[in-house]
Amino acid sequence: MQELPIVKQLKEELQKVEKELRIDVPKELRKAAAHGDLRENAEYEAAKQRQSFLQARVAHLSTRINTLSSLKLENIPKDAVGFGSRVHLEDQNTGDEVVYEFVTPEEVDARNGKISVSSPIGKALLNKAAGEEVTIALPTGVKEYAVTEVYTLHDLFFRKPDR
Repeated sequence: MQELPIVKQLKEELQKVEKELRIDVPKELRKAAAHGDLRENAEYEAAKQRQSFLQARVAHLSTRINTLSSLKLENIPKDAVGFGSRVHLEDQNTGDEVVYEFVTPEEVDARNGKISVSSPIGKALLNKAAGEEVTIALPTGVKEYAVTEVYTLHDLFFRKPDR
């Protein structure tokens, strides 16, 4: 079964967090406990807080991995904008090209064109194909774009190498 690149990244992070939780934090706790009275021990308190944070991070990462792993990739469009797509747009007023990539919430970076399908721009572009026009209401005003190219998740990550 094919795995999304973000799932691999999250699994790697999960391994690091679990290692810190199982190995590093217990060492810190033992070292801090050796100093005596735990009620006024800042090192011990910091290690306990780190432990709580890491436990929450493990739970979050595990949930995201399970959710993303259970995505039915066959339900993602192969010929229109959907999760994992990269879409090239032409601003109908200026002729400028804009490129957006549809990513998971962990990867969102609007300044670099990485947006969520649930964002206003994402919702407006969802299921659009090359050649279509779209009007998007933004806080800065209404923008009109022509969709010039669409590369889907299937094109970008799961294409068979050319033989």
